[in-house]
Amino acid sequence: MEPVSLIIAALTAGAVAAAKDTAEKGVKDTYQGLKTLIKRKFANDALAQAMVEAKPEDIKKAEGLLKDKIVEAGVDKDNEITKLAQDLLDKLQEQPGGQQIITQNISNVKYAASSNTGNASISGITEHGTSKDD
Repeated sequence: MEPVSLIIAALTAGAVAAAKDTAEKGVKDTYQGLKTLIKRKFANDALAQAMVEAKPEDIKKAEGLLKDKIVEAGVDKDNEITKLAQDLLDKLQEQPGGQQIITQNISNVKYAASSNTGNASISGITEHGTSKDD
């Protein structure tokens, strides 16, 4: 999974899990740590910081904007953040019902990145040479 999608999936799944009484302390701590690191990257962007603190359903609504903010701030290039995001998803997967939360949130991330006007499939592209306009 690409870093931007990984981070958003971890934020969304972490928010869902952390809101439950059954979430393990390790999950809650990792989720809080992830949010703290991301918010540091967004030090001068109050909107982006608020989006990190948003409820899961609000994160999904503003996902495109959050993706842009993540890329602009270089959050997706921060190895510590991507490692912590993966760690959070791994911890969530170990919890009862965790895989379902992760799968649903990853599906939502994929659908948010695609157009809802139709399907496209591109495969088998091979470059044979340069085009010439005469």
